[in-house]
Amino acid sequence: MTRMEQHPRRPSGPRRPDGSYRPGPDHLHGHVHTASHDSSPGHGHSHGHGPAAPVSRHLRKVIAAVLVPFAAAVVVGLVALWPGGTPSHKHSGVGFDRQTQQATVTRVVAVDCASVHASGGAPAADPSATGGSPAGQRSGGTCKKATVRVDTGKDKGRTFTEIVQPDQSRQLHQGEQVVAAYEPTAPRDLQYSVTDVNRTFPMALLAGVFALAVVVVGRMRGVMALVALAVSFLVLNQFILPAILQGSNPLLVAVVGASAIMLIALYMCHGLSARTSVAVLGTLISLSLIGLLGAQFIGWAALTGNTDDSTGLIHGLYPKIDMSGLLLAGVIIGSLGVLDDVTVTQTSAVWELHEANPSMGPRGLYRAAIRIGRDHIASVVNTLVLAYAGAALPLLLLFSIAQSGVGTVADSELVAEEIVRTLVGSIGLVASVPVTTALAALVVASDRREPGTGAATGARPAAARGGRGRRRKR
Repeated sequence: MTRMEQHPRRPSGPRRPDGSYRPGPDHLHGHVHTASHDSSPGHGHSHGHGPAAPVSRHLRKVIAAVLVPFAAAVVVGLVALWPGGTPSHKHSGVGFDRQTQQATVTRVVAVDCASVHASGGAPAADPSATGGSPAGQRSGGTCKKATVRVDTGKDKGRTFTEIVQPDQSRQLHQGEQVVAAYEPTAPRDLQYSVTDVNRTFPMALLAGVFALAVVVVGRMRGVMALVALAVSFLVLNQFILPAILQGSNPLLVAVVGASAIMLIALYMCHGLSARTSVAVLGTLISLSLIGLLGAQFIGWAALTGNTDDSTGLIHGLYPKIDMSGLLLAGVIIGSLGVLDDVTVTQTSAVWELHEANPSMGPRGLYRAAIRIGRDHIASVVNTLVLAYAGAALPLLLLFSIAQSGVGTVADSELVAEEIVRTLVGSIGLVASVPVTTALAALVVASDRREPGTGAATGARPAAARGGRGRRRKR
């Protein structure tokens, strides 16, 4: 023993007659550890999470018996509800429902506001685009007269003028890229107006920095995460949104679309393994709970889902859309991303605890992993609440200015929607921790007790007992 400690690289075990060594326990342990990280069949998808012992054939059949019909139902739902494209409609010219073109500010000169309005000059910039108000158009002072060139569309090269008031928060500058709204029924001089700033370059740059950071830190796992993200956006834009606009039930569309995103993203990022399958089952159960609670409380609270200009415009253009169902669909899709994180983390925690101490039964694994889950719950719930509060901050400021009481604020439909969204999603997240932990503990512990699971399955516990397991008991 002392010799082995002094010469750890020397082969252990008795000598053969030819002078070579037979593999000893340390060699067996080292071999198993290496095999768990290579890309051999059955292990190629699990290396990103660390070593994960393969489960028995019986457990694989049980998991497949649950997930295969579910995946088949998702495929059937995608085929049955596939919209075949976004339905066309005539542009209303209101809000986001306007024809737009890319444009460039070519010249900006200072002019007297009073003289411009007295002579009936060019129209002022859209207040929604520049942060000003119509009242500002009647004020005196120095305005800016901007010449804007249309860069895309059938009127490419055409110029128009825009008057920017001095009280508007967003001022136009020479050389600035902007978005111009087009109204074909208006008089020629009034057909184009600046509606927003072109943010293509900074947004694309930020997206590139994000992708680079994910790949540098996550390596191949990060690449797969980006691919899964692209697939999620594809399902959202090509299936969920057009299917809702076609008049399909928003709740059904959200359930099918979220399930497809969940299956593709989880298996693509974390591999086709029992560990990922348990995370999928935990996510599915939690999403079902969120859907049931959301439907119940949205009905009880009489939430219509039609609370602002955007939803009002959607309802006006497509009156067949169930706006309360659309609200519930948003709750389900919004909860999915955080659910994936929680369920995968809890499943991985159970698997790693089992690897560290294979003698732990399902109760011991559950108790140890649930302590990790409690910390996760506290941080995730706080994150959700702060995320929704941050999104609704301007609205909360309006209520604060009006000096409304807490009860009045919470009872308004605008805020009640966010409260229901936050609390229903948080209940689902909280429930996902014990549900996923219990499933993972049962699966990994049952797999340990099953006879005839194969050499690869039995080798790791033996190595762990001979190495890390004994050191932990001391």
